[in-house]
Amino acid sequence: MGSSLVLRRRVYFYETDAAGIVHFSNYLRYLEEAEHALWRENGLSIGARDATLGWPRVAVSFDYRRPLRFEDEFEIHLRVQEIAQRTIRYTCRIECRGELVAEGSMTIVCVEKLPGDTMRAVAIPESIAARFRPA
Repeated sequence: MGSSLVLRRRVYFYETDAAGIVHFSNYLRYLEEAEHALWRENGLSIGARDATLGWPRVAVSFDYRRPLRFEDEFEIHLRVQEIAQRTIRYTCRIECRGELVAEGSMTIVCVEKLPGDTMRAVAIPESIAARFRPA
């Protein structure tokens, strides 16, 4: 169990534009890939079938320092920055060959899924929050 994770991956061709540079929107996907890996590492799934809880994104931002290109190998450093009553905030650093590529953050909120596709924010269950707190 833990509150941080490093995910290593490579840039795929479909993630790049005509100049061979990763499109900015993919950085959000990288953050989510690391988030899902962190949840799995903690014995959970953020999108389990038949789940009564959901985790919509309510804020996300990225600052870009240098481009990633096709075939670059890079690391996504994800950390749970804060757990509040109803939200989890992550920070993310993306590095390539030891250089900072981008850094960002994302906030998710715990919601109860109700009939009719409505949701309402609820407290994060302690059984989930406890898995992400630093030891």
